Amino acid sequence: MRLVQLAVACTSPTVGAVVSNGAALIDAAQALAARDVTLAAFPEQAIGGYPPEDLVQWRGFLDAQRDALETFAEATADLATVFVLGIAVGVGGQVFNCAAVVHRGRILAFVPKEKLPTYNVFYEGRTFSRGGPGLTLDAGGVPLGDFIFAFDFGTVAVEVCEDAWSPDGPMRRRAFSGAELIVNVSASPYRVGVDSTRREMLATRSADTQTVLMYANAVGGQDGLIYDGGGFIFQNGRRVLDAPRFVRGSWTAVVDLDRTQRLRVETTTWRTDCEGYLLQAARVPVIRVNDITASRDGLAYPIPDGGSFFLPASADISLNPRDQALDDLFEALALGVASYYEKTGAFHSLGIALSGGRDSMLTLLVAWRAAQLLEPKAVRIHAFYMPSRHSQSATRDAADALAREVGATLQTVPIDEATDREMQVVTDMLGGATPTELTRQNVQARLRGQRMWNWSNTSGALFLQTGDMSEKAVGYTTMGGDLEGALSVIANVPKTVVIALLERLHARFGFSGIAGTLATEPGPELADAQEAEQELMPFPVLDACLHLYAGEKMSRDEIVEALASLFPAIPAERRAGYATRFTTLFSQSIYKWVQAPLSLHVGSLDLDRERALQMPVVQKNEWQR
Repeated sequence: MRLVQLAVACTSPTVGAVVSNGAALIDAAQALAARDVTLAAFPEQAIGGYPPEDLVQWRGFLDAQRDALETFAEATADLATVFVLGIAVGVGGQVFNCAAVVHRGRILAFVPKEKLPTYNVFYEGRTFSRGGPGLTLDAGGVPLGDFIFAFDFGTVAVEVCEDAWSPDGPMRRRAFSGAELIVNVSASPYRVGVDSTRREMLATRSADTQTVLMYANAVGGQDGLIYDGGGFIFQNGRRVLDAPRFVRGSWTAVVDLDRTQRLRVETTTWRTDCEGYLLQAARVPVIRVNDITASRDGLAYPIPDGGSFFLPASADISLNPRDQALDDLFEALALGVASYYEKTGAFHSLGIALSGGRDSMLTLLVAWRAAQLLEPKAVRIHAFYMPSRHSQSATRDAADALAREVGATLQTVPIDEATDREMQVVTDMLGGATPTELTRQNVQARLRGQRMWNWSNTSGALFLQTGDMSEKAVGYTTMGGDLEGALSVIANVPKTVVIALLERLHARFGFSGIAGTLATEPGPELADAQEAEQELMPFPVLDACLHLYAGEKMSRDEIVEALASLFPAIPAERRAGYATRFTTLFSQSIYKWVQAPLSLHVGSLDLDRERALQMPVVQKNEWQR
């Protein structure tokens, strides 16, 4: 047997914080070495933070990362554990996103990322250069290129994040060149459902290459991105370790590398593919490491989950997939708020304009969970109820109840008098003409936004914007009003998901304030008896149009056809009207949402022009047929 103890370590680096990021890595490395870990993996860009974006164009930023890595190497010189961690490395005019291999005080090599994503939230092709077969460069005395590493316990290959997402990635040629153990350092953002996708994809890569595959992901927020952490170890396709998500920490497992070699001998498909590769392509160069690694004398043969070699462990089926997805989404949103609050270091509390409607109530619940994650800092949540003559007693009572239930302060600040004054000012500016009804409604929203900004400026609070994705998409929001805030919490959560999440949180926590909100008709309360679905369209239809148009890139006519399958009970003429209304409002509202606050990214689609969906602000729908 060749038993090795492997560790995946999920850290939460902040972009640019190379000193504190490096110090956290040193502390974690020392703790892992004390447990006789053979090899430990940290996330992608664990020193400089991810995504660094254009910061990598500053030579000083790259130099500081190299200094921090050398400090890490010096601090771990007496440790026998092999460490793999992510770093940005400059060579001449090239900048590479690399995995660094460090052992006993030496930086053995840098292996650059080959698959640079330039889709969705990723822009790596803008700033990084690609690695590839045969690349060999000198990075200040350290080799940078396509290598595998021969240690006393076995042969290791390292790679970075997206390299594993392609079946044509470097893992295949490195496995055929002798690598038994693949280490993938990653900073893969959370998206709804991504965990199962990752798990299945990595299991497939491990099985295809007949390797032990380690995967370590970053955890925590960075700007609007949320990293859900977690890590995996697969041996020849079989899962050995599934680390918990949304938490920092390290997790270990013992594997027998002789088993990997035995399974390679048994698997004729792998052997045939390997033969074909070796006959046609050059083998990846090997860096041989003579230093002794951590003692493996005390390692015990791993016991299978459930204790049986022939049966799988009993699965935890306490949650159905829908509830699990909603729970993960809630945790991700809270982690995003908590990380933004903690990493900026600019705020002293959290502030919300609480209307008693669905969006603001969900935002309050996310803030409540974020405050729990920030303990023991005792972060206070301040909510403000700013009623007008149109506010309903039911939403007021719901807001009051939920604020009490989550321990938030709630202050009532009426706006009618200020609204009347402002309407008179607008009338005077118009030379006596009567302002429109829409203007009167917007004045109310803007007064609330202005007051929240004035309060947060003095109090030092993080002002959380509460609008949802669906209403943002069609401009059912007010610039300078409810579109205001320092961080937009649920701006990429569709309205139907907002409602589903509130229902789930009510089932989990039993808060009466949630029940009170769900019992009301949704609406902005800027006019009497105002109902959002009457002014827009039913929320399920609205969200379907949003997905089909912005997500599936369908034209208006294609949306009409799809709506016929989704909502057959709705008359055809009305379905066509909904599709036309949505596509028109969407294109006319882009100028609004490009000015919205930074928002948390939680899906494959979001309305953030700097991230996933880049749309021209000025456009016409003449191409729609």
